Amino acid sequence: MEKHLALEHITVLDLTHMLSGPYGTMLLADLGARTIKVEPPGTGEGTRRLLENDPDYARDGMGAYFLTLNRNKQSVCVDLKSEAGRAVFLDLVRHADVVFDNFSVGVTERLGIDYASLAKVNPRVVTCSVTGFGQTGPDTQRPAFDQVVQAMGGGMSITGTPETGPTRSGIPIGDLGGGVFGAMGVLAALAERERTGRGQHVDVSMLDAQISLLNYMATMHLMSGHVPAGIGNGHFVHVPYNSYPTADGHIIVACIGDGFFERFVEFIDLPALRKPEYRNQPVRYAAKAEIDAIVGEALKQNTTAHWLERLRAARIPCGPVNDFAQALGDPQVLARDMVVEVPLQSGETLRMPGNPMKLSAAPKKTYTAPPVLGEHTQQVLSEVTGYSPERLAALRSAGAIA
Repeated sequence: MEKHLALEHITVLDLTHMLSGPYGTMLLADLGARTIKVEPPGTGEGTRRLLENDPDYARDGMGAYFLTLNRNKQSVCVDLKSEAGRAVFLDLVRHADVVFDNFSVGVTERLGIDYASLAKVNPRVVTCSVTGFGQTGPDTQRPAFDQVVQAMGGGMSITGTPETGPTRSGIPIGDLGGGVFGAMGVLAALAERERTGRGQHVDVSMLDAQISLLNYMATMHLMSGHVPAGIGNGHFVHVPYNSYPTADGHIIVACIGDGFFERFVEFIDLPALRKPEYRNQPVRYAAKAEIDAIVGEALKQNTTAHWLERLRAARIPCGPVNDFAQALGDPQVLARDMVVEVPLQSGETLRMPGNPMKLSAAPKKTYTAPPVLGEHTQQVLSEVTGYSPERLAALRSAGAIA
């Protein structure tokens, strides 16, 4: 049976910039959606110039940021601020399934490309806007970037320790969370369209996403009124559950429940951990600092590889604390195609993270090069809207497209 990419029948008009929006549309493009990046003539999307001349982080005049987020996309230059440009965009909308943006609240309305306007020309269109605070409530006009919503969403308050103070996540989960939930919302709206025949608007707030990710810890606070504090790499229930130094790095040991603790005690064979009262979790948690110190001192006596081999043999949950080189070279990561080769315009290839969603009916994934600014303007407008060469030339002369 011939295999197809899940979204190859879907066309996405990508109005996104920076990280949250482009990451969401990258996920859709990876799943096969024809993703047409609509950029302003002249400068293009703002991150095109980011790191473009950096000797380490640029290829083909594009920085790592843009290269990663815009694989599998096509680029069309349309001036949405001109009447003729908006008319071109509306012609594209007539043939599109999704319009995805992360403009500030109110921008799409001012441009005349909000959901209400686009639904008049294509009632089946799904629109998605990822913003800092959403399109309702008192803070819709506040600007937001990744660290702002990480801080406001509560996650920073439990990252780090009381001594170090709040610490942001090392990866930009504020932005990335908005992109992930945006893509999920689009897929949900497309699924509902199969039933109703109509599109709808998807409103994703980066702050909302961070609140959602608090998950059971938020429920615990709302039940008890207790405000949790940062506990570093430890756990607020389980002991030992932490990162511990070894002779040449750090490892994670995660003893969840009494059974794993008893197995760990037999494995590590330290008399100090054989106290009968330690068999019960509440007592272990009360002695968390003492137990962590005992375990940490023991694990420092040998290498990460030594301990991981023995811990795995004893079937105790564990793992190395990898740096980027170790994580991206891990055999399991490589076996799952989580480091992929993406071609560049020059003929070189660039390695970057793959897509974590593996669909059994999909063919082996291949990637297309991140586009040059306006590279596909003529092709897309010819194929999608049926514009003639003469009309394209006139639009170029008028500055509506480039």
